[in-house]
Amino acid sequence: MPKEPSDAVFEDSFGNADVLDDADPATLEKRGTEFDTRDMNRMGKLPQLRRNFRFPSIFGYSVVLGATWEFALVIVALSLTNGGTAGGIWMFFVVCVGMYFVVLSMAEMASMAPTSGGQYHWVSEFAPPKYQKFLSYMVGWFAVIGWQAAMASISFACAQQFEGLIALNVPNYVVQGWHGTLLSIGVTIFAMVWNTVLVRKLPLVEGIIVILHVFGFFAFVVVLWVMAPRSDPKEVWTDFQDNGGWGSIGLSCLVGMTGPVITLIGADSACHLSEELKDASYVLPRSMVATATVNYILGFVMTVTVMSTLGDVESVLTTSTGQPYIQVVLNATQSRVGTSILTALVAILLLFSAVNLVTTSSRQLFAFARDQGLPFSRTLAYVRPNWAIPLNAVLATLMISTLLCLIIIGSTIAFNIIISIGQVGTVASYIVAIACIARKRIVGEPLLPSRFSLGRAGLAINTIALCFLTLAFVFPFFPASAHPNAAAFNWNILITGFVIVVALVYYFVKAKHIYRGPVEYVKRSA
Repeated sequence: MPKEPSDAVFEDSFGNADVLDDADPATLEKRGTEFDTRDMNRMGKLPQLRRNFRFPSIFGYSVVLGATWEFALVIVALSLTNGGTAGGIWMFFVVCVGMYFVVLSMAEMASMAPTSGGQYHWVSEFAPPKYQKFLSYMVGWFAVIGWQAAMASISFACAQQFEGLIALNVPNYVVQGWHGTLLSIGVTIFAMVWNTVLVRKLPLVEGIIVILHVFGFFAFVVVLWVMAPRSDPKEVWTDFQDNGGWGSIGLSCLVGMTGPVITLIGADSACHLSEELKDASYVLPRSMVATATVNYILGFVMTVTVMSTLGDVESVLTTSTGQPYIQVVLNATQSRVGTSILTALVAILLLFSAVNLVTTSSRQLFAFARDQGLPFSRTLAYVRPNWAIPLNAVLATLMISTLLCLIIIGSTIAFNIIISIGQVGTVASYIVAIACIARKRIVGEPLLPSRFSLGRAGLAINTIALCFLTLAFVFPFFPASAHPNAAAFNWNILITGFVIVVALVYYFVKAKHIYRGPVEYVKRSA
């Protein structure tokens, strides 16, 4: 491969050319290693972001963002409604296995093309030429919707922990919709500040939060196993329940799979920071697999722990705190102070998970806008040279999350229905991306070089991942219980259809004429 000139010229999708001067220290921060420079040059992307992340920092970042053991506590009610304790445990295990194959598939593609675009870029490179442009455009929209909805979701999840903490200590406290809205917006603003003004201090804080994440896990596990009443192990592991009235244990458990999927989804979170990671094609896939291994184990152990120590299930599900796990801890410790400390710990960890989620969602938004896939793309893709962060994309994420959280004032049910499109969008983007690379394997087309190759096992891994993702895509459209009324009905299918229509209208009106797809900027000879 010919040596890259010291001053490389890059042109973005808007036709703007820029020269990277190797004499500038800031340029060296953005270039990274020789592999990073080669990858960015091949993809025709201008290095605009500082490569501040290394393996320990990207691993810690992803572990905190995943928050698997924290969400394993938060989703207890979902699992108990559909599947019972046995269903909750075994479906969590099934989702862990299925998602692990998804992570392996995504990690290989991330090594081939380490870009902030993630799925839509991979689809653009791996799909049949005839469909590359349209499929990558739709996947880009799904990914944007998925991550933006996830930001609003985690803000509200964090807000609910603060509401539960207040309810725990103020007996007469009544949760109001506007409380959730203000707290959620506060969480989002907090996350935005750490992603802008305090962004250079974030790596240090991330290290502290990772330590808190690990010690918090052990604090919960020890307290519950030592102090909480233990249920009969046979009953916990074998008593499947159809509390949703589906008339079938199997169907009930599959509907209940949505909870674990919510907990473990986000295999692409680190991918969208690949342009801020040094030696991304090597470090990124290994950090993804390491993160999945650690987080899935922690999440599964916590699920088994809380299902084995529920005690009085009725008091847990009807708790005034609104969070069943808080009641479980209170029943175990008989101490409001101790329970408050552990609840505050979960709230803090979810707060910093929100910080990291702003980073990922804004980078994905920035990348898709850089390829002109969205309205106001030029504005969203702009990066101020002295900041070296996509500030406009961060502010857009704040605005979108704030608008979504206003819905909580009227109805938390409506809010949850609307943001449930996040899971559908993210899973859909996974399905199309993995299907594209699986197709290349089936027809025998050559794959891009990868420093994390799945080898001969690749097709089998891709196929298992697709089978699992199909289930994960279908069941978010189901209501929580059979025969729901209008208020409890799952309107996700309507919301998803509306978003698809909006994306299609924008595509045929404007994007079709300006969105070329990342593959058009790839340098074939690089």
